[in-house]
Amino acid sequence: MTTAVVVGSGPNGLAAAVRLARAGVDVQVLEAADTIGGGTRSAELTLPGVIHDLCSAFHPMGAGSPYLATLDLERYGLNWKWADIDCAHPLDDGDAGLIHRSIDATADGLGTDGPRWHRMFGDIARNFDNLAADLMRPIANVPRHPLALAGFGPRALLPATVAARWWRTEKAKALFGGVAAHAYYRLDRPATSAVGLMITASGHRYGWPVAEGGSGSIAQSLASMLLDWGGKIDTGVSVRTASDIPPSDLVLLDTSPRGALSIYGDALPARVGKAYNKFRRAPAAFKVDFAIDGDVPWTNAGCARAGTVHLGGSFDEIAAHEKAVTQGVMPSRPFVLVGQQYLADPTRSAGTINPLYAYAHVPNGYTGDATEAVVRQIERFAPGFRDKIVATVVTSPADLEASNPNYLGGDIIGGANTELQVVLRPRIALDPYSVGLPGVYLCSASTPPGAGAHGMCGANAAESALRYLRRKGKDVQ
Repeated sequence: MTTAVVVGSGPNGLAAAVRLARAGVDVQVLEAADTIGGGTRSAELTLPGVIHDLCSAFHPMGAGSPYLATLDLERYGLNWKWADIDCAHPLDDGDAGLIHRSIDATADGLGTDGPRWHRMFGDIARNFDNLAADLMRPIANVPRHPLALAGFGPRALLPATVAARWWRTEKAKALFGGVAAHAYYRLDRPATSAVGLMITASGHRYGWPVAEGGSGSIAQSLASMLLDWGGKIDTGVSVRTASDIPPSDLVLLDTSPRGALSIYGDALPARVGKAYNKFRRAPAAFKVDFAIDGDVPWTNAGCARAGTVHLGGSFDEIAAHEKAVTQGVMPSRPFVLVGQQYLADPTRSAGTINPLYAYAHVPNGYTGDATEAVVRQIERFAPGFRDKIVATVVTSPADLEASNPNYLGGDIIGGANTELQVVLRPRIALDPYSVGLPGVYLCSASTPPGAGAHGMCGANAAESALRYLRRKGKDVQ
């Protein structure tokens, strides 16, 4: 029987394993940690019974994933849950921009900029499924929906600083800027609008849900399906060199390019090794998890109903933050993302004690303590927040890398979204998943289409691997 080994059990590794198993391949997943999931793990970090997401938290691209939509993961325990409001972006005057799943409700809250929000996102949201089918594949493919791409492309190529000029009010500009900041790159560079456009449009199509019980439920549902198809998962197994990988027809690596280089070393073609060495890291996350008694005392009532709250002030302030961290400078008031997952999923709380998720954008490899900066940013828009805190757990960039070697220097998105790397990751190649060795493929978030618990990197890499098997005359589906 044809065999495959998948190194790493993040959502991409598991998605790849499921695709191969369903094609008739005997699949074994090797995971170095004691628990599966990679970026989709959850745990009682602060207090017993209080469930925190360890990395990935909200999943607009997961709910909108073309591959996950084919798997019926609900049958394996995955249930999406939504807060009343998807995202809030408070301003210092007490007002806030609010993103609802309904584009009409979102536009209604933006006053004179409502029609402009509609014109920017309406067609992208309507065509989201067609766009995702094209954009969540490698760039070297014939578009299936060229008209949708033609409408999206000119906006996506703009720097976010230019796209933001479309709106007249600070509320709309800042609301877009907070989403665009998910690119983890300076917003005055070409194509930095793309991430903000796609995440917002996905939200208007599918919302920004959480996984009931924690993000670990995504990994658990994929693992259950894999086991159902005869696959195997071994935890506590470190793969440091190629000799640690059992003989197999295929190897798929849910690792960073640097991880693939470490495993295969000089066996990789020189051009591939050189490209992987040059692969650029993104700025880091500095994560702070709180257990709080009750709710956050937001000044703006809409924030109290929002699953995600972006804290960065005006658009210009956000752009300055992101430019600074990209240049290796720690801003005094960093961009902070706050997650109130318990609003959608009360099972994560213990009585009146709720989990609160927060992280700041900081320079890659940042060695300082940003805890107070995170607290101050929350206090800025929620005076009295400190009095709600009953427990705190800090995860620095070094801690993130120690917990997951893919998070080099605290980079949780699998590599910088530079002008070139955002579309040609991890190297310029017709098949970006191939590492240049027969039957060996990279399937992590460092490959197209990039970060997110959508499984598309793994599914795409698995398709490349299956094409290789068919060329070898193997009977696979």
